[in-house]
Amino acid sequence: MASPILPGTGLGSGLDISSIVTALVNADKSAKQTQIDTATKSNTLKISGVASLKSALSAFQTTLNNLGASTSTAFAGYSATSGTPATLTATSDNTAVSGVYNVVVNNLATGSKVASASFAGGPSSAIPSGTLTITQNGTPYNVTIPANATLQSTRDAINLAQDVNGFSANIVTDSTGASRLVISSTKTGSGSDIKVSGISGLEIDGTQVMGSGASDSGAVTALAKDASLSIDGLAVTSKSNTVTGAISGLTLNLVAGGGATSTVTVATNKDGLQKSVQSFVDAYNTLMSTINSLSKATADADGNLTVAAAFTGDSMPRALIADLRGQLTAPGSGPLSVLSQLGVLTVAGNDASNSGQLSLDTTAFNKAMGTSGMSGQVQQLFNGSGSSDGLIARLNKAMTPYLQTGGLLDQRSTSLKNQSKLLQDQQTALNLRVTNMTKTLTAKYNAMDLVVGQLKATASSITSFFTSLNAQQSAK
Repeated sequence: MASPILPGTGLGSGLDISSIVTALVNADKSAKQTQIDTATKSNTLKISGVASLKSALSAFQTTLNNLGASTSTAFAGYSATSGTPATLTATSDNTAVSGVYNVVVNNLATGSKVASASFAGGPSSAIPSGTLTITQNGTPYNVTIPANATLQSTRDAINLAQDVNGFSANIVTDSTGASRLVISSTKTGSGSDIKVSGISGLEIDGTQVMGSGASDSGAVTALAKDASLSIDGLAVTSKSNTVTGAISGLTLNLVAGGGATSTVTVATNKDGLQKSVQSFVDAYNTLMSTINSLSKATADADGNLTVAAAFTGDSMPRALIADLRGQLTAPGSGPLSVLSQLGVLTVAGNDASNSGQLSLDTTAFNKAMGTSGMSGQVQQLFNGSGSSDGLIARLNKAMTPYLQTGGLLDQRSTSLKNQSKLLQDQQTALNLRVTNMTKTLTAKYNAMDLVVGQLKATASSITSFFTSLNAQQSAK
């Protein structure tokens, strides 16, 4: 019985041409495809590793910048606390010294609030077009009032144009339906009263208190005034409710007046300093953990350390760690010159996951803080006495070549992405080669199959001829 014709089977030869061609093509393709796949996997892993390292460095840098912020440094040697936060709060800077201060807040600083004469037509009252000028401390601020304006649209125009300068406007309507335009300023202190001119009906002289009549305008309730307080019996005034300079190294934020009192205490910031040092140690260890995980090989199914990480064998992480450690061990400019004096030490042990990490010995830290003047030295160690000699500034400088735009990590990322493009091009070229080779081999095997088929047909014809001839001779 004749063999069935299977898909891909040559009609003439009976060979499985499709399987033969596939096997030959795969044999030719295999080595190059394995090379591309291996390189692509490694390249993708490295691209991800660069992104992870850059993110970890950025996070560490953010923590450093937060700890070293000049407005509220985490390493302040002294901290200020208010006995009555409802009256005032207090913060200290690096010039503060220990002490206790009794503060009485007579009144808070206030800003100017003025109201126009009343408009019987309410918020929809017509307002002439022109330029409305708001003057404060001798400085004019102009607002353009277009044609067909109303009291309400005038309010909106003021808010749109002058919000950036601290002015806001609103409309107050009384029980009769009459409305007044009310303008307020965030600027406080005596002399900051508002005057309004330029538009008929909206002239306001804020240097006098508004009367009770409908046609009266001026300051609402009272003129702007300075804050008044006393510190240990000494009278102090301030244009703002944020009082700086009255007590060296302290900023008082006034909350309530009317003779409210509070005791402000400035003491050594030992607990705060320990918390900040621990935050530094934790942030550094998080960075080291990321670098270690990106560098160490992991075990395969057989337990052998053969599975490479993104930076296994790469010199960049080692160089980065060396740069950072160099700053950790470099002596500072003050008596407290190195972290080890505070009990910050390198973690002992051979565990690769903890390699290069730090620990804070709280016993050693508390002993160090018992030394007179040490709290101020901690701040100098981290923040420095200048703009670049503190540990935080030096660590930031060490990271800059890696993190800056166009820096080492950006260059590495660009190189890896270019390599990815080359690998894609190689894959495209290999795919084209496979397609062409498949087409060529299929054509050749089909041609061979045709020849075999023709030879079989010829052989069959010859066989039939001799069979017929033999039959005729046998019949004689």
